Amino acid sequence: MWASTLISRLGSFVAPFLVLYLTTERGYSASFAGLVAALFGAGGAAASLVGGMLADRVGRRATLLTTQVAAAGLTAALGFASTPLLIALLACAAGAASGASRPVVQTVMADVVPPADRVRAFSLYYWAINIGFGVAAASAGFLSSYGYRWLFLIEAATTLLSALVIATRLPETSARPADTGEQAVGQKGTGLRMVLRDRPFLAAVGLSFLLITVFQQAAVGLPVAMDRDGLTPAQYGLVISLNGILIVALQLPLGRRLERPAPGRPLVMASLLCAGGFGLNALAGGAAVYATAVVVWTLGEIVHSPVNMGLIARLSPSTARGRYQGVHALSWAIATMAAPLCAGIVIDRFGPDALWASCTVLGVCAAAGYWALLLRKQNRRRTPTTGHDGRSSRRTAPLPVAGEGSERRPC
Repeated sequence: MWASTLISRLGSFVAPFLVLYLTTERGYSASFAGLVAALFGAGGAAASLVGGMLADRVGRRATLLTTQVAAAGLTAALGFASTPLLIALLACAAGAASGASRPVVQTVMADVVPPADRVRAFSLYYWAINIGFGVAAASAGFLSSYGYRWLFLIEAATTLLSALVIATRLPETSARPADTGEQAVGQKGTGLRMVLRDRPFLAAVGLSFLLITVFQQAAVGLPVAMDRDGLTPAQYGLVISLNGILIVALQLPLGRRLERPAPGRPLVMASLLCAGGFGLNALAGGAAVYATAVVVWTLGEIVHSPVNMGLIARLSPSTARGRYQGVHALSWAIATMAAPLCAGIVIDRFGPDALWASCTVLGVCAAAGYWALLLRKQNRRRTPTTGHDGRSSRRTAPLPVAGEGSERRPC
């Protein structure tokens, strides 16, 4: 699964260069190119939920193979589309096919990796995503000099190669309670009702949504703020490159350290690093301070991403894991679409400093939310109940964590 992910990410050329292809190569307006990019993202957002449901109903392997083969064909066809309507339709369909496979990948990882090793596994997964994105972004610019159509064809080829790895090396991994030692969760229906009634899970998804919205400002609010401070695009490129360099250098060694502690404290710490890092931008006037801020919030990202994915996997019952991962992937996609809109409105009306203040508030709120969800109740259960004489009358053991020994029923 990791190899398949790395291969597909090494060829992810189309999404980052789609707007440039439509405006430079095809001569369309910036507004049309933005519409097509939005349709690509909207298709992926909607399909992530469908992909998770199909993973529970028809199986992980079949869903992955179907979506990846479809994504390869639609991506290649998009490179040859000649009319605006066809380009818009194929972009939406290609985005949907690509987005449908993402929650299934994390579902497979939760199926096959024991709970104690999941944070390290998700660290490896996140590391592969960033390695692949960095190589793809660097090589896509070179390949585009030979014609943008090569970007579509090579991405289609790497997607097919990724599907081939799955077809030859990945068996069906749908978790069965008898095999995992987990208790069945009542019914196995494919609807979303049980997910939407699971309050702890929805709370975790909501907190993740807050931080993803903040992290997205690195690509939306940060370049605008640096431009207003008189910094060049080249300086922005150097500053933001620290994010990728730090992830590649630190994700794996930190991943080993993060697999031992419970997720509560790491997630609170990551949220505060995120709040402090983006808040530091309000004090920046030159590249050095912006670079320092990138280092701070990147450390938060390195901690949050694998630990949060591990938490989502632990909160997902084995018989409905695909649906749970689909809802989480949907929240991530909505955050990536909401972040640019919110950033533009805040900057235009109140200025960049208001955006960084808002990011700080959201990060602190996420930290408080993680503390309330994962630490407050745990501390209360560990506190003995005392009688009038001050002596302990009883002790209540901490509740088991989902995924470790027993399966938690949704509230």
